[in-house]
Amino acid sequence: MTQTNDTPLLDKVRVPADLRALPETDLRQFADELRSDLIDAVSRTGGHLGAGLGVVELTVALHYVFDTPNDRLIWDVGHQAYPHKILTGRREGMRTVRQEGGLSGFAKRKESEYDPFGAGHSSTSISAGLGMAVARDLAGAKNNVVAVIGDGAMSAGMAYEAMNNAGALDARLVVILNDNDMSIAPPTGAMSAYLARLVSGKAYRSLRHRAKAISKKLPEFMREGARKTEEFTRGFFTGGTMFEELGFYYVGPIDGHDLDHLLPVLKNVRDAKEGPILVHVVTKKGKGYPPAEASADKYHGVSKFDVVTGTQAKAKANAPSYTKVFAQSLIQEAEADEKIVAINAAMPNGTGLDLFGEAFPTRTFDVGIAEQHAVTFAAGLASEGYKPFCAIYSTFLQRAYDQIVHDVAIQHLPVRFAIDRAGFVGADGPTHAGSFDTGFLAALPDMVVMAASDEAELRHMVRTAAAYDDGPISFRYPRGNGTGVEMPERGEILPIGRGRIVREGSKVAILSFGSRLTDAVLAAEELEGFGLSTTVADARFAKPLDAELVARLARDHEVLILLEEGAAGGFAAHVLEHMARTGLLDTGIKVRPLTMPDSFVDHAAPEAMIRQSGLDKAGIVDAVFRALGPGAQRVMKA
Repeated sequence: MTQTNDTPLLDKVRVPADLRALPETDLRQFADELRSDLIDAVSRTGGHLGAGLGVVELTVALHYVFDTPNDRLIWDVGHQAYPHKILTGRREGMRTVRQEGGLSGFAKRKESEYDPFGAGHSSTSISAGLGMAVARDLAGAKNNVVAVIGDGAMSAGMAYEAMNNAGALDARLVVILNDNDMSIAPPTGAMSAYLARLVSGKAYRSLRHRAKAISKKLPEFMREGARKTEEFTRGFFTGGTMFEELGFYYVGPIDGHDLDHLLPVLKNVRDAKEGPILVHVVTKKGKGYPPAEASADKYHGVSKFDVVTGTQAKAKANAPSYTKVFAQSLIQEAEADEKIVAINAAMPNGTGLDLFGEAFPTRTFDVGIAEQHAVTFAAGLASEGYKPFCAIYSTFLQRAYDQIVHDVAIQHLPVRFAIDRAGFVGADGPTHAGSFDTGFLAALPDMVVMAASDEAELRHMVRTAAAYDDGPISFRYPRGNGTGVEMPERGEILPIGRGRIVREGSKVAILSFGSRLTDAVLAAEELEGFGLSTTVADARFAKPLDAELVARLARDHEVLILLEEGAAGGFAAHVLEHMARTGLLDTGIKVRPLTMPDSFVDHAAPEAMIRQSGLDKAGIVDAVFRALGPGAQRVMKA
């Protein structure tokens, strides 16, 4: 266990049972020590910081009041769960968080019994918690289920679907609404805390239930009036009417950093035996660390940093990021076409649309964590003649697949999908990897599916998408910086369904889709050294496929490598199906697909993930020699 002279109480706590052995009077100091340890840990590794700093007191209070892991504690998304990890036997491991072989940056079931539900995407906690609560009731158990969800995650429809269901079932479930942007209501000091404690207490709840019992004996016309009077009276002082309408008993808002307020309310909620309860807790991102409090994004995600100054380590400056190239290219196209609008789902900075928003504030729309709505909203814009670019990470676009199929593809609407973070994303691991977009989009009739091999190609694809009005179109690009190629002043409009030859050869052909092209060229150079003349082609399109290019590569070469940074069932699968349908496999060509493995790859550096998956230069060369068979010799030409 990590121990320091500055954390004497924290050093005594390995698991929450140890925390519960401390007197309540020690919890303020304990929270301060936990916050200090969190800052130290993240300064060494980088990771999510601001959200965790904001829930230090809440985390301490929850583990102190509830009997975890018997009581289930679910953290929505999980990027705020670092303090929870420190308290649940993983303090030493926090110095490995998001590193290869180390702890995940999110809650993970196989990592700890204190993580009953894994996450990485938002707005799932209430649904999962309700499932656990119903399972508990079916089994005749008595444990509590607590879901902690942020105010941002409450913008997603799934959260309200779950709350509506929980209210209808009258399930015994506790939801903690962590309002860290004060977006619903601020706390109102001592009076707010007093009222929260009062209405969460047994006496008030008993009085309320007696009043309800009496009201049931009243005539129908008086019963509704009594109900509304009680709700209005309590709502006047405490708010929460919307949650009450969904069937939840609302408590709050309360100061999430004041343990004297938190602990009695949570104890009252714990001891309640009826129905779903929502506790509205107001916190502050970055709390207790001045550089984070002063930062615009509250240090949501950080690289390694100096604890004293807060200065973060900067990445080496080289080529611009793909995200920035996309944003600048889209701005350029929007200057020439007033019909272009841009949509993101609570990720303006991550998608680069903050830059677009500065240039075109009235043509930029952040719809919140609501990817499904984002897609159908874009479809509505397209139906009225606008040119919507829907910029969503690959992993989050998965959440809107029905809308892509039903509201966009079937209606043949020209929505442009800009798919960031396509491929491996490193430290964020499998929950954020962009693995499946090519497969699920290329399966749709008339969908145009592109992938950029470098930042210049991305600029071409932005212009191509802007000019394309015949139906939906997508283009994917990876996380991180580009390759450093020379950039055109403006993109070219690419011919739909046409790839390009990058290097001519005669023995081996490598057909690359997207980000692996640079390694394909390096592999070709190495293969040339072994006397294997190699063609390299950039497919550009998975759909429509360049049938002429595929036929040429199959006819004129002995080995064909199909290369993509995507899951099986994507580009390579479409090429193989095309070759089977057209008889190209009958030519004797040896085809080898190189894709992501058929597994969820744990977090590591992107380069390591690519190497482990055999998608780097060495993996391509190995695949060629395996295809050529035992007789192939790796002998360099003189």
